[in-house]
Amino acid sequence: MARDFTSVGVVGLGTMGAGIVEVFARNGVDVVAVEVSEDALERGRAILTGSTDRAVAKGKLAEADRDALLSRVRFAVGLNALHAVDLVIEAVPEHLDLKQRIFAELDRVCKPEAILATNTSSLSVTEISVATSRPNQVIGIHFFNPAPVMKLVEVVRTVVTSADVVADVEALCKRLGKVDVTISDRAGFIANALLFGYLNHAVGMFEAHYATREDIDAAMKLGCGLPMGPLALMDLIGLDTAYEILDTMYRRGGRDRRHAPVPLIKQMVTAGLLGRKSGRGFYTYERPGSPVVVPDEQTPVATEAALGGAAAIAKVGVVGSGTMATGIIEVFAKAGYEVVSVTRGAEKSAKVFEAVRTSLNKGVVRGKLSEADRDAALGRINWSATLDHLADVDLVVEAVVEELSVKKALFASLDEICKPGVVLATTTSSLPVIDVAMATQRPADVIGLHFFNPAPLMPLVEVVETIRTSTETTATARAVCAALGKTGVVCGDRSGFIVNALLFPYLNDAVKMLEASYSTADDIDHAMKLGCGYPMGPFELLDVVGLDVSLAIQRELYLELREPGFAPAPLLEHLVTAGYLGRKSGRGFRDHTRR
Repeated sequence: MARDFTSVGVVGLGTMGAGIVEVFARNGVDVVAVEVSEDALERGRAILTGSTDRAVAKGKLAEADRDALLSRVRFAVGLNALHAVDLVIEAVPEHLDLKQRIFAELDRVCKPEAILATNTSSLSVTEISVATSRPNQVIGIHFFNPAPVMKLVEVVRTVVTSADVVADVEALCKRLGKVDVTISDRAGFIANALLFGYLNHAVGMFEAHYATREDIDAAMKLGCGLPMGPLALMDLIGLDTAYEILDTMYRRGGRDRRHAPVPLIKQMVTAGLLGRKSGRGFYTYERPGSPVVVPDEQTPVATEAALGGAAAIAKVGVVGSGTMATGIIEVFAKAGYEVVSVTRGAEKSAKVFEAVRTSLNKGVVRGKLSEADRDAALGRINWSATLDHLADVDLVVEAVVEELSVKKALFASLDEICKPGVVLATTTSSLPVIDVAMATQRPADVIGLHFFNPAPLMPLVEVVETIRTSTETTATARAVCAALGKTGVVCGDRSGFIVNALLFPYLNDAVKMLEASYSTADDIDHAMKLGCGYPMGPFELLDVVGLDVSLAIQRELYLELREPGFAPAPLLEHLVTAGYLGRKSGRGFRDHTRR
């Protein structure tokens, strides 16, 4: 029988602490909210009343319920006010010595049976617990911000935490309407261990001038469906907080270089550029604490100026007969371009035609396309089985198999057939664009246009420049993306470009976490969906993408960057060898034949 927590203490009333107070008070639990001074106490009270008033204004909380909620909270200065509570949750800044001092004092003040919990997101719960005489009653209860909204709670047990304490806290989480995942005491736990490696990598990409802050953020939002881009998220978290978490994870987590804070982070913290809370971080905000981004010296110039020098494109050739080629043909035809589709024979052309027509018909049925527009789009497509019909096009988009030798041979042929000045684009997602470009005598005209699948639906295109690509070619590619209604993000010719370079190491880290038996696939997926707002958990996504595809991309990243942390997880390699490739084979990290 789980114990009944009738009163709870919360130490520290910043955004997180005040949010935790609200969670408990909303669920009928009396709360003693403690701060170090009267001024800090009033700031915490203001955060709580502001949050509940906003909930009332949005119709999510009745006025009577708000008043009842606030009546359950008693504010006090000093830890002595916690002498009678059943549970204390500490939510002070992430400094080990501070937390240890607080826990030593709580050990003295609180009744012997009280559970002492820390909301730390990165520090060792074990090191905090040994500051008390009751380490078996110390546990981590890691809420996510904003605590009243986010469903996930990481319950962190140490090697000496009592099983009864763990069970009592798990039952409490359910009472609060939270989803708990119980894990052992390891740097970063689940969510931060996976999230901050990705965030750090994104900062490194920006520091190296690989892509602009806007393009990095747009790529991850539009390419992966994430609620925020990594640099905007860093600003929300606070760069000082992010630095402390990364530094702690690096020191506690085996000194993985992926968690060593990128130097730019420390420089920005030293300069006071902490993100939203200071009014400036990677972006500039209307005022400190505001979420409203305002233009600054790094804001991109107006689109018209940026696209200066773009060539006029009227006729487009698309080479290939797979899913990607079919989608790209549809995208260009719907946007008003005349399209020449080139496949390896009449039979394949017929299949592509049928696939395009079927997709357009679905658009009509769903009310997204009129019959007249469907017919007009189909009327703009010319079907061919020979590359010679590309002699008069203005742009060629190649979407053939991901084999470098095949692409190089194709581009060598296009070089001979196409008129001067034609933009030659490859949709490769993993191969070096420069290798394809150098198969021609016109590398300045070659660029990568990496569409995402399904091309008619996905709004992102990665525009990949090589060191030989001309500014006019890039401008033309960006103008075409805009005409298609897509967001084009510009980056250099490096393995994985933006999206895959940031996404797949994160997925690989999740596999390593599972392989180490730290947590289950279900709990890891829950943590990233509920704790970080991701549309899919890493194992769900891996099974959809295909484990063989994921392994191939991860190998390419490792071969190019030679970063030990990028080495493919052995478990991923073993599953692929065993034929467990994900949904397409019926089994990957989960068995899909039983669903």
